[in-house]
Amino acid sequence: MDRDAGTPRARRRVVMLVDNAVEGDSRVQKAARSAADAGWDVTLLGCAHVDAERRWQLGDAEVRVLPLDAPRPTPSGVAGPRAGATGLRRRLVARGGLPLRAARLARRPVEHAQVRYWQARLGDRAWRRLEPGLWGYERLAGPVVDALRPDLIHAHDFRMLGVAARAVERARAQGRDVKLVWDAHEWLPGARPRRDNARWLPAHLGYVREYVGHADAVVTVSDTLADLLVRDHDLPERPTVVLNAPVATTEPAAVPTPVAGSVVVAAPVAAAVDVPPVAAASGAGGAPDLRARCGVAAGTPLLVYSGAMAPQRGVDTVVEALPRLPGVHLALVVGDPAAGYVRRVVARAARHGVADRLHVLPYVPHRQLVAFLAAADVGLIPLHHWPNHEIALITKFFEYAHARLPIVVSDVRTMADTVRATGQGEVFRARDAADLARAVRAVLADPRRYRAAYDGPDSPLRGWTWEAQAERLDALYRRLLTPTPAPTP
Repeated sequence: MDRDAGTPRARRRVVMLVDNAVEGDSRVQKAARSAADAGWDVTLLGCAHVDAERRWQLGDAEVRVLPLDAPRPTPSGVAGPRAGATGLRRRLVARGGLPLRAARLARRPVEHAQVRYWQARLGDRAWRRLEPGLWGYERLAGPVVDALRPDLIHAHDFRMLGVAARAVERARAQGRDVKLVWDAHEWLPGARPRRDNARWLPAHLGYVREYVGHADAVVTVSDTLADLLVRDHDLPERPTVVLNAPVATTEPAAVPTPVAGSVVVAAPVAAAVDVPPVAAASGAGGAPDLRARCGVAAGTPLLVYSGAMAPQRGVDTVVEALPRLPGVHLALVVGDPAAGYVRRVVARAARHGVADRLHVLPYVPHRQLVAFLAAADVGLIPLHHWPNHEIALITKFFEYAHARLPIVVSDVRTMADTVRATGQGEVFRARDAADLARAVRAVLADPRRYRAAYDGPDSPLRGWTWEAQAERLDALYRRLLTPTPAPTP
């Protein structure tokens, strides 16, 4: 895409908002960078638990990660936590185990009563009492957005929708017309709450319902989710689908650009781990060499799982399948190789006698990931059945496809249907280690059959690129920011 100064995008400012530290979130990184490449003036604001504000350049886009931990006053009318209660909660969380589980179980009736009471009094606005922590994002990001004076705000995921909507209201009160795009990354009713708290889901559902009507346009990640959003929120226009597809080219990691008055970082790779010198070897496109990092020779069957680790993502099933797959190795490419759940998976592998065939590696930059994964033989998506898993075409699905890997996926609806339609892999019953092993053996017996799905005129890969998705996003921005001619009298 060019930078034609005559287009409506010239010198127009876009502020993107996300509720994380940006690194590891390839969708927001790709969206910010491609929009800047298209000529928009882009600032990507993240909110995370960091010691100080962090800044870096992502191509021509500026990234700023704001520190959530800085103490700020609670908005009037919102009850803050009592110091004693907070201290007790902190001690219970630190201790964990049975005392924490018992405390959470005892609180359940209270939490359900709170939900009923505040919903009866406040309706969708009940989140102010049920999940007042959402104000933290407003207090932190709201003044920064106002100072940037954007023409368009792109709110990623659900927590930043209200922050963006209130910023738009303030701007319009000052006579500035600001557009709002909401990027729905997941179907919130089907989300698995991050905390064991009965207030979490109803609070966030009410929060989204209160503000979704403020969006001038909605973007989402799949056709199935687009249909659900139209149904749930009675949207006047079907969301624009922007797939979580990878960039088509690889490149070296970004070099940090100094920015005064802040901590300067590169587009970060996740936590480093000690690796032998051979791990520094590079493969195609300057990307690190996956097999060298694992110490696995060419010709040795190598499975790969790339992405976040959690019980519902099914990696335990893969470990249980390894004893049925003699000689087959497994690489886990994860954000934090030292995380507690990752350590538990490694311990499970040791109990099954396959620890020597399990290799845990840190993330590489997302623009190098496809070339990195291509050294494997099979890409794994072993998800459990969960509402959001049934409707998603997740990022790793497209990354595996562009690495031309046969995909072995559990029978979650949308991805299983896609794999069956394209012939690019095999489907197994979720949480069934024996059936997973069967699917892996089928692929390893005839890998060319499955890789052939990526070749020829019917290959789906042409549409499964971020470059194709970025054109949709750029067209949406231009449509929203193009002045509408006044009607002829």
